[in-house]
Amino acid sequence: QVQLVESGGGLVQAGGSLRLSCAASGISGITFSSYTMGWFRQAPGKERVFVGAIDWSGGDTRYADSVNGRFTISRDNAKNTVYLQMNILKPEDTAAYYCAADYLPWTIATVTSNYDYWGQGTQVTVSS
Repeated sequence: QVQLVESGGGLVQAGGSLRLSCAASGISGITFSSYTMGWFRQAPGKERVFVGAIDWSGGDTRYADSVNGRFTISRDNAKNTVYLQMNILKPEDTAAYYCAADYLPWTIATVTSNYDYWGQGTQVTVSS
């Protein structure tokens, strides 16, 4: 069973940066590279929405328009870890952030239903 654990959330002022990590366990390093890894976020009272994702090799990424140019996703398959670097944070980025794994997809998915495994989430709060 794949387990995903996010870390790195916290409180930051607008304009600041945070780096989230998501560590996968229960799978081998080779198997981890079979997954597209995605990041989603959910603000109170709102739906969980796509933030960005990275393919198995790290060679292809996709971002939501709201974060494009400010957020960067990367992965280290040797460490079974995916990262979300968040820069120029805004109050509207405040949410719980979740990482997710999509096994052997045809393409990078942006909808929650495509993802097979989810982490518990880490809270990001951006003060104005």
